[in-house]
Amino acid sequence: MKTIEENLRYTFKNKKLLENALTHSSYANEMRGGVASNERLEFLGDSVLSIIVSSYIYDNFKKMPEGELTRLRSSLVCEKTLCEFSRKLSVGEFLLLGKGERKTGGAERDSILADAFEAILAAIYLDGGIDPAREFVMRFVVSELESYDVKADFKDYKTLLQEIIQRNPEESVNYILTGEEGPDHNKLFTVEVRLNSNTIGTGTGKSKKEAEEMAAKQALSLMGEAI
Repeated sequence: MKTIEENLRYTFKNKKLLENALTHSSYANEMRGGVASNERLEFLGDSVLSIIVSSYIYDNFKKMPEGELTRLRSSLVCEKTLCEFSRKLSVGEFLLLGKGERKTGGAERDSILADAFEAILAAIYLDGGIDPAREFVMRFVVSELESYDVKADFKDYKTLLQEIIQRNPEESVNYILTGEEGPDHNKLFTVEVRLNSNTIGTGTGKSKKEAEEMAAKQALSLMGEAI
């Protein structure tokens, strides 16, 4: 527990809360009711995360309209983002998983890692209150927001592109990482966005998320959309 607490930068008064946050339902089921899973904590953590992130972007993006605030929040609390936060904390190494789940790669599964992040947040909130919970979340959120140009109005190009593509149900888009260069502390990522198997845009950025946004932006521009 000491190692994961060091990663979290939070020391629990009630260690059982942390253990509960790391307990996947597959492990709890194997214990036949003797152990509770982290699902209830995940439920609470989702709400705590939403209020912390909503409050921060409300205070710091004062010119952003409600619709774009919602899109920005969604990009910060989605499964893809939360699982990356968990990976930075090495949460997968400490998860209590059922034998089958662990053998099939559960410790690296996006959905499990994202849920664990929310459960850990809830555990911190219950153990120490909103202030340490906010401090924990903002370590990641502030860094994530640095991927965007905070001087400009935020535009979720990926969502805009998806809305256009969805007009034709048979079409689908995928984002493919095609390049990664530079040292760990200053990497540059290159991503292609593909419509079916055809590349329709390429973007680069200091994070995969930023590169994906830039690829979607280029695709929209090439499609003649006003962005």
